[in-house]
Amino acid sequence: MEHFIVSARKYRPQTFDDVIGQKAITSTLENAIKNNHLAQALLFTGPRGVGKTTCARILAKKINQDGQTEINPDEDFAFNIFELDAASNNSVDDIRNLTEQVRIPPQVGKYKVYIIDEVHMLSQAAFNAFLKTLEEPPAHAIFILATTEKHKIIPTILSRCQIFDFKRISVIDVKNYLKIVAQKENINADDDALHIIAQKADGAMRDALSIFDRVISFSGSELTRQEVTENLNVLDYDEYFKMTNLLLANDIPKVLIQFNEILSKGFDGHHFISGLASHFRDLLVAKDSETVQLLEVGDNAKKRYLEQSKKASMQFLLKGIEKANDCDLKYKTSKNQRLLVELALMQISSITFDREKKK
Repeated sequence: MEHFIVSARKYRPQTFDDVIGQKAITSTLENAIKNNHLAQALLFTGPRGVGKTTCARILAKKINQDGQTEINPDEDFAFNIFELDAASNNSVDDIRNLTEQVRIPPQVGKYKVYIIDEVHMLSQAAFNAFLKTLEEPPAHAIFILATTEKHKIIPTILSRCQIFDFKRISVIDVKNYLKIVAQKENINADDDALHIIAQKADGAMRDALSIFDRVISFSGSELTRQEVTENLNVLDYDEYFKMTNLLLANDIPKVLIQFNEILSKGFDGHHFISGLASHFRDLLVAKDSETVQLLEVGDNAKKRYLEQSKKASMQFLLKGIEKANDCDLKYKTSKNQRLLVELALMQISSITFDREKKK
């Protein structure tokens, strides 16, 4: 069997141009290298899977290039890059070994780069042992610290670092990158299917690529929306479109039957009612041409949202969001959670009916 390389490793960016969704940070780092204005201690912080360690490795390679756009194959600066995992090397002795290494100048190139991943895992004593080296490092040493939990790092370390805050990657950026990966892997993927994966990843590119690998193992070279929702156990937006049509038609018996079918598929009532509130919100933003850009869905889904938003009045959507949100807040404390959701659905279904009766 041929060795399989996961997409997160296979498509890990090798240059700053390849890094997705962190343009402000990559541009700053490139300009700092060009203008010889790079700090000796950098802290990369942000949620998981957004490119902290990747950017640290790219920066470590570029530092010794002296303005060259490509690395000369005769020059290997790999000996100048040291990666330390602070999660498993978090004692004072580990940091002492590091500080002793720092004193030795590089044999090739100008700089030695130390990448310390998950730096918040260092013990209090290890942080204190590291302080002096970080405050006055030798001219040839550059430290790049990476962490997901900046609040756990002591202020004296933070004050000695130039801090770069990595943001979550937008759903559109993740989807577009997955589209490129799918083309390279010769996979025919639906736009909506990739969009669901991007939403499920919650701004982390590594998570998106891991989910993509998992779904491909399930579906093969054809990736459809139905297969993605089935594999990821996501409530398909088809269910919300059907439910909204029934609510607009004031058909309470069918509304309750539809909700029962959703529960029988193994979905949680809390997950459903919060999803319904989000669906109403998406219909609300689809009603106005100026707010349509706030609709983070695939192209096919966007057409359906625009169609259904014409059927639903502004008053219905606003009251629907209010009642669904109220149910969401009360759900955890309720003794009879199913009845709470059913009651909310009956109230939403009666919004337009009450108005017609008054007329």
